[in-house]
Amino acid sequence: MKSLLLKLCVFLMINTAGSEIMAQQESSSKIPKYDRTKTGYIMVLREGDDVIGEIEKLAKAEKISSANFSGIGFAGEVTFGFYDFNAKKFNPKTFNKVEMGSLTGSIAWNEKGPSLHIHGVATDDQFNAYGGHILSLHVGTGSMEIYITIDDKKLERKIEQPLNANVLQLEHQH
Repeated sequence: MKSLLLKLCVFLMINTAGSEIMAQQESSSKIPKYDRTKTGYIMVLREGDDVIGEIEKLAKAEKISSANFSGIGFAGEVTFGFYDFNAKKFNPKTFNKVEMGSLTGSIAWNEKGPSLHIHGVATDDQFNAYGGHILSLHVGTGSMEIYITIDDKKLERKIEQPLNANVLQLEHQH
């Protein structure tokens, strides 16, 4: 009888814990990721969020013509890329569990959709700083705050040769 009662208690504890975890996950997925401000948007991302993916989703959903943004927060993982002009590709380097002391970028468009250009500086627990062009960025423990300022003019990026670089295009007005 004690064995059956013990098994029942363990079963109930596991089911209750599982239900609480699922409820927390459901409630966190219902938390808005961005809100409108006077000049654009404020975005608050949480652990595991793909920063680039979330900014691209916002640009599509809100039909952002173009914008610039800045942010700060904790990164679980950030991959920087240093462009090798001879090879015409980025040489990546990934850092884990770093603080994004600075995050800055722009939103424009290309034939595929939103085109982001992002740079940043990350520091580790020894206060070493790393930075440059960001290829990927995921939020770590805590959150990341991103302030997006909208521009009313739609900007585009196009691949320019011979560098094979994705360059912001400006209209010539004389």
